Amino acid sequence: MTEPLWTATEIAAATGGIASAEFIATGVTFDSREVGSGDLFIALTGEATDGHRFLDQAFAQSAAGAIVSEETSHPHVRVADTMAALEALAIAARARTSAKIIGVTGSVGKTSTKEALFAALDRADPGAAHRSVKSYNNHTGVPLSLARMPAATRFAVLEMGMNHAGELAHLTTLVRPHVAMVTAIAPAHTAFFPDESAIADAKGEIFAGLEPGGTAIIPYDSPHRDRLIAAAAPHVAHVVTFGLAGGADVRAIETMRTATGATFVTAQIGERELSFTMAQPGMHWVSNALGVLAAVDAVGGDLAMAGLALAELGGLQGRGARMMAKLPDGEALVIDESYNANPASMRATLAVLGAERAARKIAVLGEMRELGERSAQYHADLADPIVEAGVGHVILVGQEMRALANALEGRVEFVHVPDAAAARDSLMDILAPGDAVLIKGSNGVGLARLVAALSSGTA
Repeated sequence: MTEPLWTATEIAAATGGIASAEFIATGVTFDSREVGSGDLFIALTGEATDGHRFLDQAFAQSAAGAIVSEETSHPHVRVADTMAALEALAIAARARTSAKIIGVTGSVGKTSTKEALFAALDRADPGAAHRSVKSYNNHTGVPLSLARMPAATRFAVLEMGMNHAGELAHLTTLVRPHVAMVTAIAPAHTAFFPDESAIADAKGEIFAGLEPGGTAIIPYDSPHRDRLIAAAAPHVAHVVTFGLAGGADVRAIETMRTATGATFVTAQIGERELSFTMAQPGMHWVSNALGVLAAVDAVGGDLAMAGLALAELGGLQGRGARMMAKLPDGEALVIDESYNANPASMRATLAVLGAERAARKIAVLGEMRELGERSAQYHADLADPIVEAGVGHVILVGQEMRALANALEGRVEFVHVPDAAAARDSLMDILAPGDAVLIKGSNGVGLARLVAALSSGTA
């Protein structure tokens, strides 16, 4: 039986609301499509929709109760403002736990690192770790992830994202991490920032919420390392750096690609050494793994078990998952990176494609969005990584890819198409057994639909 998470009395006390009846919730959600038996449904009111419209649906799906700001006949706690109530419930969840909390942010690698950290901590103590689900890392996702945290949790890994300055400053006060990690700084959401230094400053806001005696984990190889260390200094007792370079506190002494595409790593962690296999291919994943080990060590976790978890780690949907697409005469490898894209992650995943042993390497690349006035240059700069990866054919998707099309002229065979549907048609015209296909772009391009079609055999 699922353990109780909140009672109506506890919800009312946390939010200052009034309970219509006693009930016990075993989960929390604000998305009516996700409501399951025993869940607390929070009827958020936004610009596009109003959760109160979905109360009947939520209870038809066996919700236990709701947080509302309007009258309803369903079991509920009534408050003045449901968004404020969600934050209040998050604050109460954080206050009642003695868990060690790890906050994760960065321009790239947040969700993957969060999942790897959870796997590492859960491997040593199954059921004792909690994490943000999906990419719930914004002003609603972070408090929801906290509200879902059981009181008995021993470790929690919470992802925090932003696309404007000041957003992390608020989220970190809710999370109050004991350990705060920045995975990497790279051009992302640059439409909202003057330069990468400003992005580093915005990511550095995470350190302001650290609990006394806290630890900052910072990428040593980043050109913004010293800027991040300076941002952390007023708020931390310890700064730990991680990376591939020799000066990092947690670093790779040796790396070797295995026959399966994984990487065997020997890592130095302070005075200790740990050898493990990183299941996911690519040096960006080695860097992520070093950050994971630094965080596990900082919260007193089991490093040996963390190494085993990293060896077992599978790819995430949209973030490196691999599958074999069935074709009439055989199969082709599909690398699913369809969830997001920025210049740094594009380069990293093109390098992964380049290391594949395949009859031919194909890249389906969707435009990178929110890059601002330098967007054309960021796109054009991908030409060299494509050539260096030995890509035989490129399908460019979206208007912003025009600059890359111009840069590739005469260098690599390519087509430039307007949308994901046209990309699917172009890919299926050329895809053959033995090919390796990288599919990557900003989520709004919709390349996940292409991956789904390949997976189901309907492409």
